[in-house]
Parts: sequence; C-alpha cells; structure tokens
Amino acid sequence: MSKYKTKSKGDFTYIDEGDGDVILFLHGLFGSLSNWDGVIEGFSGRFRVIIPILPIYTMPLKQAGIEGLTQYVANFVELMGINNFTVVGNSLGGHIGIVYTLQNQDKVKSLVLTGSSGLFEDGMGGSFPRRGDYNYIQERVAYTFYDPKVASKDLVDSVFVVTNDNQMCLRVISIARSAQKQNVAGDLHKIKVPTLLVWGLNDTITPPFVAHSFNRLIPNSNLSFIDKCGHAPMMEHPVYFNQICEKFFKSF
Repeated sequence: MSKYKTKSKGDFTYIDEGDGDVILFLHGLFGSLSNWDGVIEGFSGRFRVIIPILPIYTMPLKQAGIEGLTQYVANFVELMGINNFTVVGNSLGGHIGIVYTLQNQDKVKSLVLTGSSGLFEDGMGGSFPRRGDYNYIQERVAYTFYDPKVASKDLVDSVFVVTNDNQMCLRVISIARSAQKQNVAGDLHKIKVPTLLVWGLNDTITPPFVAHSFNRLIPNSNLSFIDKCGHAPMMEHPVYFNQICEKFFKSF
C-alpha cells in the first residue's frame, strides 16, 4: 500500500500529488502505486505527479494485453484533461508508455523508461506461476532486486495472492504473452520526444544489453546506469533515480 491517498474519477483510481508540469507514472506487471513512493516524495514539491492503478488483475480477459492497457491509459489521460506531460514507465509500464507515446506524440513531452519490456524480458509471466509455494514466490520477487531485502513481506504477500487466484493469474499470463509478442524494436525510431533510460546495472529481468538496445534504437535518447541496482531503480535507489530524472528534465 502506498502511503499516499488515492482518488477516484469514473472507473479510474489514482494518486495525484503536487502542482506544476505533469509526470505520469506507469507501474509494472506485479507493480503497485507504492513502487513510486520515493519518487512522489522527491517530485511532488515541483511537479504534479499522477499515477493510475493499471487494471492488470481486473480488466476483461479479452482486453488483457498491451493494446488494452494502452487504451486504458489513453482514456485516463483524456478524462484527466492533461497535455504536454512526461511519461515514466517501469517494466511493463515502460512498454505501455512506449506504445502510448508512439500513438500520442502530440501529448507527450518526454519519456523515461526504466527496466522497460518491449525488446527482451526474462520474467515470471508467460506461463502459470508455481501455485501455493511461498518460498518460490519469495525467491522470484527477490530476484527482481539487487538487494533481496527490498523484497518486503508485504510485496511478496501481494504477489503470492495474485499467483493463487485463477482469474488474476489468467490476466497476468495474457498480458505477459502480449508483451512478449508485441516487440517494439521496429517502431522505436519513430519516437521523436526526448527519452531517458534509467537502468539497474544488475538488472536480471531486462539486463543491461536491453538498455543499450533501446539507446541505439531510440534517436534522441540518453542512458544512465545505477550500480548495485536491479529491475526497479525507483524502489532500490529513489534519490539517485530522482536526481538523474531531474537533470534530464532540465536539459530541454
């Protein structure tokens, strides 16, 4: 659970903190709003930080994929009436951010990707996770981070609940397979907005070669690595992550 209060509008639940230029944050497949607490704390004093809960576990199964989630974000943006904003996405959220940006470059000011899928990902999705084995889930969640202590009991518990719910699992698998199928390599050259890549040097899910590939394929992109960091830099090193982002925001 995030320490920040959520708001609701229509079918959407989200965090909306601060004032100023808008930054829209998108979490990953097993992610949650709390993943961004350190970023909210760092940015909400100077920016308007908006983070929707993506309906990964609840959306209609036929829509459970990259296209459905991108449309969900597009509907949310339209409802919120925001323009000229930055999109920041982690893992699956990065993938959605890429597709949204490609479709809405008139709305997106800049793009930040961290541990993004879309080219290659060695994740837990794509097949039915091992059921009822808490130790296995704990190991897989810890595998996400350089420091396994970041895999708190609350985080492991939340993933364990998902993997033991048939309907949630089916949606996770559908979305993971969609992400694997929808490779964006052939479209990345079309991204015209300034793009920042912030990557954990010890990322085992989307290893450093993935970051280099994004950097090579996205024309106006910059790459920064964070040492002793896994797949979620904004969780393991939020202060450093924020500093890298802020320097990027001031560059254009």
